[in-house]
Amino acid sequence: MSERGKIVVRAMVTGGAASGGPPIGPAVGPTGINIKDVVDEINAQTMVFKGLTVPVRIECDAETKQFEIFIETPSTASLLLKEAGLEKGSSNAGEEKISDVTFEQIKNVAKAKRDIFLDKTFKACVKTVLGTALSVGVTVDGEDPRVIQERIDNGDYDDMIKEDT
Repeated sequence: MSERGKIVVRAMVTGGAASGGPPIGPAVGPTGINIKDVVDEINAQTMVFKGLTVPVRIECDAETKQFEIFIETPSTASLLLKEAGLEKGSSNAGEEKISDVTFEQIKNVAKAKRDIFLDKTFKACVKTVLGTALSVGVTVDGEDPRVIQERIDNGDYDDMIKEDT
């Protein structure tokens, strides 16, 4: 409970496939707000993350019967796996590489996570995503992500990583 009559519901939903069941229905139901309207709005806003687990925050006002939905970005690993077309990462990432993505796909994930990462530069964000690629068993342009990180440190990718992206 924040203010009088207002509740905040936090939930993990599958992008584009939230339902009125737990945890959303039981938490929102007592406010008198139409659960179908809440679920429809969540699904509309999370469709871009279809199939991924997405954190959502629902702010409900029981007095006015109004609600607001806040969608947070899925985990870096989830975004990377989506780019790679996989459902889950390698169970032995150190030994088993399960997919390959392009450097451009790494940049896409870094852009999606830029506002959440504490990294000061976009280059550092890209290197963070490369670290996640290593941990889920994904190579980048056929290379170990650590090799790409070294090349970034050497300036080899400076023309591809612009600070204003």
